[in-house]
Amino acid sequence: MSEAILQETAVAPRGAATLMPIMGVVFAAFLVIGVAMPVLPLHVYDGLGLGTFMVGLVAGSQFAASLVSRPWAGHYSDSRGAKRGVTAGLLAAGAAGLLYFASLGFTGNPVTSIAILLLGRGLLGAAESFIITAAVSWGLALVDPRSTGKVIAWVGSAMFAAFAIGAPAGSALYASYGFAAIAAATAVAPLLTLLLVAPLPTVAPVQHARSSFIEVIDAVWVPGLGSALGSVGFGAVTTFVALLFATRGWTNGWLAYTVYAVAFILARVFFSHVADELGGAKVALVCAVVEAVGQALIWLAVRPEMALAGAALTGFGFSLVYPGFGVEAVHRVPPQSRGLAMGAYTAFLDLAQGLASPALGLMATGASLNVVFLASAVTVLCAALVAAWLMANPAKWTNE
Repeated sequence: MSEAILQETAVAPRGAATLMPIMGVVFAAFLVIGVAMPVLPLHVYDGLGLGTFMVGLVAGSQFAASLVSRPWAGHYSDSRGAKRGVTAGLLAAGAAGLLYFASLGFTGNPVTSIAILLLGRGLLGAAESFIITAAVSWGLALVDPRSTGKVIAWVGSAMFAAFAIGAPAGSALYASYGFAAIAAATAVAPLLTLLLVAPLPTVAPVQHARSSFIEVIDAVWVPGLGSALGSVGFGAVTTFVALLFATRGWTNGWLAYTVYAVAFILARVFFSHVADELGGAKVALVCAVVEAVGQALIWLAVRPEMALAGAALTGFGFSLVYPGFGVEAVHRVPPQSRGLAMGAYTAFLDLAQGLASPALGLMATGASLNVVFLASAVTVLCAALVAAWLMANPAKWTNE
């Protein structure tokens, strides 16, 4: 069957089943990020003997690289096709794993080792940008235009399912074989995922004049700001909760990642349709409050069970903050610029993570580690204010 016929038939199916192959690709690709989440802070802090600021810098470097690459990823997906965007991202992710390996050759010189590790994290950030931006754009092209929130939620669920499984797997690999095992997984898994991508149908790019990146930024910056503020809770959990458990003498810090991710996935499984039906801004407002409560629980935690409950509430809340604001962003641009819109929108999340992780790391240096989660709770509450503004200023495009 020719590529032209595949392009025509690919648009016909509608419904959740259409998204399953793309979700499978995203799941496999993001396992490489999930396995590193709980062990990178330990590798930098214990293995290389560096401080909490450097922990935050290593975590934030991936998001900073994602931020820089978002416009390119969005343009590439819109103009060259989403399938090519996913493929490019997977190749870059495999190369990041090779840089992880290279950093291990200089553990006796922590400055050189961390520099190479930062390069790997940067390349992985660009890879993540291409994969998730193109995957969401791919999904939006395949299903009903009125299911924008569901597409964003379901594709994101695959990503966080990878985090949920990757976190304990990464901890086990690190405990048994060290950071070399993490590097190997990062290098090999994306290349194997290309086997899943190859048979999937290609969707032709929409051949219409597209908005410029500046025009898209102007259209989506308010929901992007809301997503950025709401994402700080996610960054606080992924970067510092393992260290919080370790400094308190609590075991199984990886469990906080898994609890977070499971709550995140359950919220999306049962409530992914809510943003499309009730409005993205309404959903984002309520869920930002839930996320902030979760962060406050971690701040006040005196037992690991309390911190785990806070992680679960954080995951449940943030699960619908992102698609809620995402619906508002996509509905503010024409359909032919959806990939660029998702790239621009997600760039705000990357900016928040690139700045917030090192900033929270500096805060942890001069104060108790749990204060990080108080600062995060206050920041997330500001996202609710953005959602309230969006409710008073509805989107112009409906993409129907």
